[in-house]
Amino acid sequence: MSIYAIGDLHFSGVPASKPMDVFGEHWKNHRQRVIENWKQIVAPEDTVILCGDISWAMKLQDAVTEDLQDIAELPGTKVMLRGNHDYWWTSLTKMKQATAGAFFFLQNNFFPVEQEEGPVAVCGSRGWLTPVCEGYKPETDDGILRHEDLRIRASLDAARQAGYENIILALHYPPFYSPEENSLFKQIIDEYGVKRCVFGHIHGEDGAASIFEGVRDNCSYKLVSCDTQNFTPVRVL
Repeated sequence: MSIYAIGDLHFSGVPASKPMDVFGEHWKNHRQRVIENWKQIVAPEDTVILCGDISWAMKLQDAVTEDLQDIAELPGTKVMLRGNHDYWWTSLTKMKQATAGAFFFLQNNFFPVEQEEGPVAVCGSRGWLTPVCEGYKPETDDGILRHEDLRIRASLDAARQAGYENIILALHYPPFYSPEENSLFKQIIDEYGVKRCVFGHIHGEDGAASIFEGVRDNCSYKLVSCDTQNFTPVRVL
């Protein structure tokens, strides 16, 4: 059993109502490439973490019929969190019902995975911009940041109370934007002893080059937005 992660699929139906190749030729036919690559490497017993920005749909039912049904048919157990463009995201009850239980939605909870080397908890939430980001506005962003702090802690606390020590934290936004930044999310990761963090949101070669990846203070950080990973799920564990 392996755990994979991928983010920012930005699906928009077939044919695509919002073709992503307007952002570069490397996005051409990206939906089919994601699906084909997924099928090649992910086994039915594996787990795949979807790090947000899954569908451009504005309503839940549109997201289901245009995009989520196709993802549900792919191999593996799917664990999903919300991205900043997932406008279709609604209550857990409505999403579970609309998708017939095909996804585990991360929101104030955690997903347990049994591994040969021991149990693993997948925790997470959307995250948010940090105060060092250009365009950060304290009058609006401070409140959202505090809200995400509570959501992430609720997820981690649930896993900790259940006895899990090996934790993967999945976010949509990067937890920090430079190797030196001691962001709120970095502080949470250190406090809870998170060993692996996966995230998306950042696109393109320049974007990927600007974000820290690697090990910092005993936690491994990995960007998994699909265009930075050749539209292929990344093996996390």
